[in-house]
Amino acid sequence: MNQDQVKGVTKDIAGKVQESVGKAIDSKDQQAKGLAKQVEGKTEKTLGDAKEVVKGAVDRI
Repeated sequence: MNQDQVKGVTKDIAGKVQESVGKAIDSKDQQAKGLAKQVEGKTEKTLGDAKEVVKGAVDRI
């Protein structure tokens, strides 16, 4: 697992927590921020996944 994958998973989890807190306190703003953080985290993890695939391909060559 590379650094982008770790950061992405961390942001995704933090976003889920923030969204849940937003729901609990009935804050649409916090829910939206949490969802945005989840998207950012998933994007960053996907970038990290792609880097791993490229690295694996290069290592095989």
